[in-house]
Parts: sequence; C-alpha cells; structure tokens
Amino acid sequence: MNISYKWLKEYVDFTLTPQEVCDALTSTGLEVDALEEVQSIRGGLKGLYVGKVLTCEMHPNSDHLHVTTVDLGRAEPSQIVCGAPNVAAGQKVIVADLGCVLYDGDKEFQIKKSKLRGVESCGMICAEDEIGVGTSHDGIIVLPDDAVVGTPAAEYYHLESDWLIEIDITANRADALSHWGVARDLYAWLRQNGYETSLHRPGDEAFSVDDHELPIEVEIANQEACKRYACVSISDCEVKESPEWLKTKLTTIGLRPINNIVDITNYVMMAYGQPLHCFDADMVKGHKIVVKTMPEGTPFQTLDGEEHKLSERDLAICNAEEPMCIAGVFGGKGSGTYETTKNVVLESAYFHPTWIRKSARRHGLSTDASFRFERGIDPNGVIYALKQAALLCRELAGGKVSMDICDVYPEPIKNPVVDLKFGYVQSLIGKDIPHETIRNICESLEMKVLSQTSEGLLLEVPAYRVDVQRPCDVVEDILRIYGYNNVEIPTQLKSSLVTKGLEDEKHKMANLVSEQLVGQGFNEILNNSLTKAAYYGEASSLVRIMNPLSSDLNVMRQTLLYGGLESIAHNVNRKNCNLRFFEFGNVYFFDPEKQNADDPMQAYTEQQHMALWVTGKRVEGSWAHPDEDSTFYELSAHVENVLRRIGVEQGMMVKTKSENPVFTVGLRIENRGGKLLGEMGVLSQKTLKALGISQPVYYAELNWTALMKVVRSKKVLYTEISKFPAVSRDLALLVSQDVEFAQIEQTARQAERKLLKKVELFDVYEGKNLPQGKKSYAVNFILQDEQKTMGDKQIDAVMQKLIQSLKKQLGAELR
Repeated sequence: MNISYKWLKEYVDFTLTPQEVCDALTSTGLEVDALEEVQSIRGGLKGLYVGKVLTCEMHPNSDHLHVTTVDLGRAEPSQIVCGAPNVAAGQKVIVADLGCVLYDGDKEFQIKKSKLRGVESCGMICAEDEIGVGTSHDGIIVLPDDAVVGTPAAEYYHLESDWLIEIDITANRADALSHWGVARDLYAWLRQNGYETSLHRPGDEAFSVDDHELPIEVEIANQEACKRYACVSISDCEVKESPEWLKTKLTTIGLRPINNIVDITNYVMMAYGQPLHCFDADMVKGHKIVVKTMPEGTPFQTLDGEEHKLSERDLAICNAEEPMCIAGVFGGKGSGTYETTKNVVLESAYFHPTWIRKSARRHGLSTDASFRFERGIDPNGVIYALKQAALLCRELAGGKVSMDICDVYPEPIKNPVVDLKFGYVQSLIGKDIPHETIRNICESLEMKVLSQTSEGLLLEVPAYRVDVQRPCDVVEDILRIYGYNNVEIPTQLKSSLVTKGLEDEKHKMANLVSEQLVGQGFNEILNNSLTKAAYYGEASSLVRIMNPLSSDLNVMRQTLLYGGLESIAHNVNRKNCNLRFFEFGNVYFFDPEKQNADDPMQAYTEQQHMALWVTGKRVEGSWAHPDEDSTFYELSAHVENVLRRIGVEQGMMVKTKSENPVFTVGLRIENRGGKLLGEMGVLSQKTLKALGISQPVYYAELNWTALMKVVRSKKVLYTEISKFPAVSRDLALLVSQDVEFAQIEQTARQAERKLLKKVELFDVYEGKNLPQGKKSYAVNFILQDEQKTMGDKQIDAVMQKLIQSLKKQLGAELR
C-alpha cells in the first residue's frame, strides 16, 4: 500500500518527519517497507537560480544568438550565450548554473562551461519546458521585477517534495488500505505518545440533489453476496483531463490518471478505502440495476477486451437485460466511462468478501477494488464515499446530481460487542497497564465504550475492524498502540522440563543427515507445500484447498518431486546445470473411505519425507579428471549412505522394482514386512518434459516418518573392528529371466542370518551359451564370525545352505 506523506497530513495533524512517521507506523503494526522522496518536478529544480540580465549584445558570429552577462547574486556576473528571441537587458530570468542537470524525457544532460561559435558560455537561461514548470518554448521565462536575484528556483516556485511511504499491509488489516485508515492508526499513536493532534476529514454537508431527471432503480436479488448497494446518478458531465492536484496525488502513489470521472473513483478509494465503480448511465438499460448471479457459462467481456465465462457463483451487476460488471472485480466492455459519456451512475457497495475472492481467483483477475472487497471494507462508509465522489463530479466535471441516493441495505451489519476484562489484558500482555490508558487507547481507535466497571470495559468495535471480534483481538490493538517496546523484558525465565520425544529424534537425525549431504556437495532446498493439481492427474487422494490463491496452488503436495524439479528448471534455465539438491518436507493425503462426520480429520494423513535430486555432471572442468556425467549409481550410493547413517543396515530392507510411472527405471525400498520406505530411480522423459527439463534427473524419496519408526529402538553404537577375518565367496547362478537380484539377496539373508554380512552383485550375463529364458548372476557373499576364525568345513556348510535355499526358492543352478 503506497501512502503519500502530504496526503496523510490532510487527515491528521502532526509535525513528525517522514522517517519519524515511518517509525511510528511500524511500531503500530503497519510495517513500512520503503520510504522514497517524490519530486513534483524531476530533479527538484536543483542548480537553478533567479538571475538578472545586466547586458545583452548580439553575438559577433551569429545573427540569432545573444551574449549576456547575468547577475546571480555573486561577486562576479556570469557570461551566458542565449538563443531566445525575447532575451533583453534588465530582465529577471531563471538560470541553470554550471553542474545543473536538466531533463528531456528519459534523457538528461549537465550544464557545462562551453564555447558557442567561439564565445564562452557559463550557464543557460531557461524556458518553461526546459525545467518542467510549463510547456512553452516560445522564449525564456521572464519573471516579475520583484523576484530576488540569487533565489533558488525551487524556493521561488514554492516547490515541495512529497514522500512515498510503502506499507506492507497484512491480510487482516483491510481497514488500513487507505490514507484515512492509516491516519486513524497514526492518530491513536500520537495521542498515546503525548502529541497535540486531531483527526479530521472533509464533511459531506454540501451534498444536495440538483434535480430528479435521471432516477435509477436498484434490486438486490442475491442478498448473501451483496449486503449493501448504493448508487447516485450525475448528469451533464464533461469527461476530460483531471486537474493537476488530482493527477499529482494519483501519480505520487503509482496510479495512472485516466480522466476526471475515473480518477475521482480512484481518489476516493485510495483516500477512504471504499472502492467505487462508474457506469455510463445511458448503458444502464431500463434505468435499473439488478445485483444477481447469472447462469453458468454466460459470456462476458471485461474492460480489457478479454472474454470470460461467468460461473453461477459470480455476482454480477446487471441492467434490465444483461450483466455490466463482475461485482467488486472488473467492469464490462461498453458500460464504462469514455470521452463521449455525458451521464454517469456512481456505485458504492459492500460485497461479501468470500464471493469476491472466489470470483477474482476463478477469472484470474486482481484489481485494487477486489483486493479491498475480499478482505472486508467498512459497510458504514458506503454513503460517505458516494457523496464525496458526487461532490467531486459536480466540481471537476460540472455535473448535476440527478437523483436521491438509492441505498438498499436489507440487513444492516451490526458492530461487534466485546467484553474486555482488565485482568485479561494484564495476563496477556504481562504488564499492568493503567485502566485509564486502556480506555483512552480504545477510544482513540474509535471503539465505543458502552460501559465501564472496576473489572473491565464493554466495547462496541467499529464494523470496519474485521479482525477485531474477540477480547484477545482488542488486547492486540491495545498493545500495538501502547508499544511493544514499553513492555519490559522480565528478569526471570519460567520454563518446565520436558523429555525428549520422537519429534526431537526426527529433528536430530534430519540435522545429522543434512550435514552429511552438505558435506557431499548437496544444497538444501525448501519448496511450498501448496502445488498444482495438474501434476497428479485425477487422483482422488488429493488434499484440495477450499479457497486457492491460484490454480498453481490448489492442492497440498503428495510428493516432494515436483517442487524440486521446479527448482532444477529454474537453475538450468540460468545455466546452472550441475545440481545436487535435498529437501525435508511434509506430504499430505486424503482417504475418501475414512471420511467421518464426527472426526473430519480422520480421512487426512501427514508424513515427513526426504528427497534427493542429482543431475548434470558429477565432474566438470577438472584438470585431474575427465568430465563425467552423474548416474543412478551415484544417487543410490548417497541413499545408502543416508540409510546407514540413521542405522538402517542392508539386511533390514529389500529392494524391488518400482512401478511408479514417474520413473523410467526405479527401485522400491521396503522393510522386511513389505512396508514402503522409499523409492529411487531415473525420472521419465514425460515427467521432465512437463517442467521443461531436457537433461537426465535421478531422484529418490524416502518416507522419513516410517524410517524413524524403523530405527526408533535401534541405537547407533560403536563396534570394534573384528579381529577375525572375513571370508569372500563367489557364485555364478543361473536363474530365470524374471528373477531379480533383490530376491536372491532376500533368500540368502533368510537362509543365514548370523554369519552372512554382505551380498553384492558384480556381474550379469544374458546371451548365447545360456538356456532359453535364463540369465546369469555373479554374486559375492561375505561371511564373518565375530567370535572365531571360520574353518573350511564351516564355510562350506554355510555356502551349501545358501545354494540349497536359492535352488529351492528361486530355482537357481550353479554354472
């Protein structure tokens, strides 16, 4: 929200500097992001002074140039060559001194000492358009005789800079989306801090009806979506350029002036927070406005020429025949204000925030009006804003008020009543604030005190404070005006001891693994839990957002995959192609079969996952090593290192082929009971293409919640390296084509749990000299007895047991 410092001073009296105003607003919760000086004339007329032409003679080498001497109030006059036809001795003029910077559109140039046709010139006598005080270039500016020589031009023209205050308005503070709203908070702060001040705004007593020649009838067909609707017609308007003061106010806060009628509606919105809309009265067919919804799919063209299909949940402002506007969001083509418009209808209304928010999201439209309506405006400010706009239309467009204000307000919105206890204020703030101070702050925030007792206050909160409904909300308001810095930090720390739980262990393990991965060249990323449903197709298990910010953020993620791929695409598009990413984050699932009216949360589950992404070159640009692409095996090694670090040994898990369609080739990691612990593989081209990635990406995702349950009772302990040697044996196994190595490993570990330490595949052969439908696995087995050196008989007995188990369960044969 952009606020003009000078505009703010029209509503609240203060002597604070712009920076002091920023500090005050930030302390009240209206955090100031930036403070910028805004000059009404570019450059602020710096380096320009009032001078007097002492002499003026023709240039010896030119028939149109003059050589002048100009007094700038210094010891010596300056010689200036001037080409203006109206320059003459004795004139008071505006002079650009040496070093002054002048502007011509986007260009700028500095005044330097130079020679014009052989004669030295030490400055420039200026015309209006050259310094920005006018548009004339017929000749130089000639000032009145009483202009004081040496006076800076900025001082002579009474040029004052404004200051633009950029405030970061939180979603709950819709009341501060205007200069008047910010002035209210500043006024309360000034009163609390002992400043002499007052809060004021223009009255509406001057409003009157000139005639009744243009009556407009209003009907609210949907009273849920439209709580209040008011309008007034203005006839015989002249649509033209706005006066300078109005254009300056709008441009200062970043709005583009359009014409006087449109500028008036924007001015009132930015001044008082009430969005207005203006219709061409001649386009209001039947001289009737109906606020209603339209049938699903009704075509509608907005002011920007875009075609939209209205939903049955879109509130429309209609005439007797057709929709003219999407209520609170965007006007329609043909019903707005144009240069040919003579009669207008001004609209001021209060729409239900949820209806406006959903319509704006549905059509992908975000306007200053919808931004305010969807957060909640002041229902009691509707008529005041309408009257102010009508008065300005009369003043700036020469119009006549041609009807009594039509105000349809079926069910007036009541002001919330809050019972505030002084003891509750003290317990929440942690400080005993005097009762009188509490009352003064509440009154300065326009809360009406209905009654006061020794225990507390009964308050009526103004309807525009949509965020103040409960006692705790009032306490928050009291504290931000009283000042957080005025609440002393206690000298004692009160705390209770807690035992270390599963969440603490999960966090500790996550930190250990994060440090390990960073040491291996990974970077941690953090992506939004909200993502787009399009990634998941028609999955019924999605957790959908009821009021999504956009179609790209309409579901909760079920995997960390797509957020990481978006990060990869962002980096690859910026020529950063060699990437190692990891992320810890939550994923969310919905099970329709578990829906329960008594316990709505039963159908939802949340898990913590961990993901790894590897892509690009593993080695690049090294003099000691040729360039080398990353591979799936590199990713697999990182996954095994992570699992080993948290205490999951090879014997505790089984790897099988993954059927997940996001992988071209993938593995499932399960525990011995068949529970999925994670997946890893090579991402498919289809998956990558959807995000605009052309290079291979290797991806792994582990269910961190499930892994923590697996290792919960397992302690990572120090174990001395065995004194007794390990024994290595190789087997060449002939197996069926459909037998996977994971099955061989699982069978071997089930056959020998004590002495078998490791099972590794080191060769696979498929080809000639093998029976049809067969393949050969070369497998290495590591055996070790922690208590003694293994003898040949013991080794042979173990190997025979392994061979028999493989033969019986998998049909394996020795080659």
